[in-house]
Amino acid sequence: MSTHMAIRHDMCVGLNKGFKTTKNVAKPKKKGPRKHVKFVRDLVREVCGFAPYEKRCMELLKVSKDKRALKFCKKRLGTLRRGRRKREEMIAVLAAQRKAQAGTSQAQAPTK
Repeated sequence: MSTHMAIRHDMCVGLNKGFKTTKNVAKPKKKGPRKHVKFVRDLVREVCGFAPYEKRCMELLKVSKDKRALKFCKKRLGTLRRGRRKREEMIAVLAAQRKAQAGTSQAQAPTK
């Protein structure tokens, strides 16, 4: 018995010998979080708030230290890709906070 698996060819001798078959095509996996996962993560974020390193990252972003925030996130999370993703997430959070702040200040303003 040979040590390697037979490859799917129709030849009966040689390195490529084997019984000709068709491969099953796997369905591509869906990208992105599902509804339930998103709901749970949002709930946890609402209850627990942000981690101390996330708060520091947001403070750096508030004073326009984007590169320093990226280096900080990279150091805490291990890779540049994770750091970039976290920095973008924190930028989105700050933008949402500013938008919410602007919405409440307009609602409270007296109209004449």
